[in-house]
Amino acid sequence: MVQPDQVALKRTPLHARHVALGGRMVPFAGWDMPVEYSGITDEHLAVRTRAGVFDVSHMGEVEVAGSDALAALQRMTTNDVSRLKVGQAHYSGLMTPAGTFIDDLLVYRLAPDHFLLVVNASNVAKDFRWIADHAKAAGDAVAIDSSSRYALIAVQGPAAREVMQPLTAVELGTIKYYWFAHGEVAGVRCTVSRTGYTGEDGYEVFVPPAQAPRVWDAILNEGQHLDVKPAGLGARDTLRLEAAMRLYGNDIDETTTPLEADLEWIVSWTKGDFEGRAVLEAQKAAGRSRRIVGFEMIDRAIARQGYPVIVDGAPAGVVTSGTQTPFLKKAIGMAYVPESLPPDATIEIEIRNRRAQARLVPLPFYKRSRS
Repeated sequence: MVQPDQVALKRTPLHARHVALGGRMVPFAGWDMPVEYSGITDEHLAVRTRAGVFDVSHMGEVEVAGSDALAALQRMTTNDVSRLKVGQAHYSGLMTPAGTFIDDLLVYRLAPDHFLLVVNASNVAKDFRWIADHAKAAGDAVAIDSSSRYALIAVQGPAAREVMQPLTAVELGTIKYYWFAHGEVAGVRCTVSRTGYTGEDGYEVFVPPAQAPRVWDAILNEGQHLDVKPAGLGARDTLRLEAAMRLYGNDIDETTTPLEADLEWIVSWTKGDFEGRAVLEAQKAAGRSRRIVGFEMIDRAIARQGYPVIVDGAPAGVVTSGTQTPFLKKAIGMAYVPESLPPDATIEIEIRNRRAQARLVPLPFYKRSRS
């Protein structure tokens, strides 16, 4: 009998490329993924100053279609799907009846009655069951796990358009943020979305798995003169933390609500009922008891996920994400703290049996220039 830890890791269509490039491979959400190539700091700085290329093919894709697909998604997600135009996407949440996160996701409107949902790799099976059950209950709506139909390559950084434009006839400058277009990249039929998870401008390219190596190679070859780097999970995590983007399993999960996570902006109060709405309305009316905050270390120390937060000598929360950031050159993190804590408060974080001081700071830690 095969033990759970002996189950073979899944590989993306770009696995051989990662190995050939010297990527350090690690298990992640059931996949064998590159955590770094030239080093997390090098890759992080490449994305902030030039561009980096990520394989995010481990992410899950679920398509929902049918005359009642819109109604089904309105019921199961927090944001207002009816406001999406064909060719537009938005960030949203799948809620439990208790108003907490089953997952966060992107919703793409492919056609009036056809939607693509991009979900976290660790949650694909759970999310698909939830989505399929809700789609079935809605009437004429069908959900299909189409993850095997897509590879996903992200090109992120201020030079992303310069790298991508010579490879496609799609006018990338006309794609607005959180919109997408169909066309060819390196001669391969793709969907190009102006989205990302790094805090930088850039694109995510949905490509048929068999053609993913061709597109990957073309992007890296085109970016050579700009010293564009392949980047792994390590840099992806430090980049998203500088931009204060929430990570499922760290900063949000089935114990946290959008209001506590400071994500009320993805909750539409003007649309009809949706899963968890009553609980969220009650929390909004009563006031949340805790909230997510950003902090910078005052003492020389790095806070990591799970470290206790101490306020006035007593436990008051826990660090959800933390690192030493390559670009900002600061030790930063996020944590849940009591709502009553002032926004400029000083806290302590217990790090290996000693307490280090930190100060609360506004989020995000980093925001790219839009000039």
